[in-house]
Amino acid sequence: MIHHLYAACEFFKHIIVLKATDRCILELKRWLDTRTGAFHWGHATQLHVDTEGKREQLQDKEEKMRSAVQHVMKCDFEKENIIEPLDLPPADCIISAWLLDVISKDHDDFRRCLGKFSRLLNPGGHIILIGTLNATYFTVGKDKIHILRYDEDLARKALVGEGFVIDCCKVKERKVVSDVCDAKAVIFIVAHKEK
Repeated sequence: MIHHLYAACEFFKHIIVLKATDRCILELKRWLDTRTGAFHWGHATQLHVDTEGKREQLQDKEEKMRSAVQHVMKCDFEKENIIEPLDLPPADCIISAWLLDVISKDHDDFRRCLGKFSRLLNPGGHIILIGTLNATYFTVGKDKIHILRYDEDLARKALVGEGFVIDCCKVKERKVVSDVCDAKAVIFIVAHKEK
């Protein structure tokens, strides 16, 4: 999933993407290197430029993102340092789009994972958290994938408990009913790490 990176590359010239699986890393690298057989993300690019009202910039937008993404690396939330054995300088911003929903086993694990993100941030650095509220699954083909069920209150308390100050929180209620996912809403939170 790369949708959020289109907006990020407008603000950051050096982006490191962390992925939890080798397959995700392989697919993103294929796309970045414009290799034959890479997944076609044209629909995401088109949506982004249409939203901005700059349809003529379709090709420029993809190239801008490709040049901004400097590295695609594996992360492992079972480790205390999720990017071990590497040691990167602290980040200015972390965007987590639905990752915690999928990897967290329970609410305590959700909090622990946020703490691991916090350790990767500069003091004053920001986290942008995107997730689903009150969901239990999403489907990929015929497979049903577990999602951690949580609500806005838990997300807010978890962030504050890990030393973040919430700058903005928006919840968008689900309007379309589908058997692809049972989420009731999507949450967008921007918070900064206390200094």
